[in-house]
Amino acid sequence: MFLGTFSRTIDDKGRVIIPAKFREELADGLIISIGLNEKCLFVFPREESKSFEEKVKSLPLSKKEAQGFARWFLSQASDEVLDQQGRIAIPGHLKEYAGLNKDIVIVGVSGRLEIWDRGKWEEFYHRASQRYAEISEDMTAMGF
Repeated sequence: MFLGTFSRTIDDKGRVIIPAKFREELADGLIISIGLNEKCLFVFPREESKSFEEKVKSLPLSKKEAQGFARWFLSQASDEVLDQQGRIAIPGHLKEYAGLNKDIVIVGVSGRLEIWDRGKWEEFYHRASQRYAEISEDMTAMGF
């Protein structure tokens, strides 16, 4: 399980050091793609990505929106591996999509990591912290 928030820097070659505590789970490779609902990136361990892939495969071919989602999300994905120093290279099109500058934040969100531009993460964090009590009440009402 991925938990926590980590500040990192993207080097001149577009690489970022993954926190040491996550490297073992990513040792067999990872899939990096666009985030959903926010301009961030999702990083799935290769094994975890298989369940996501199965969900995408189960989307109805007759639903234009479902196929558009699958096409867009998967066409942006990149299969990556950690290098000897525990870094991953973030493809240019994904850096551009998420608006990543030099300073980023890696966020553990259970079965995935998210990579955010630091400024965008701070904006999100501020908005979320303002609504935390309200969101907590909604989650409690849903049985969480």
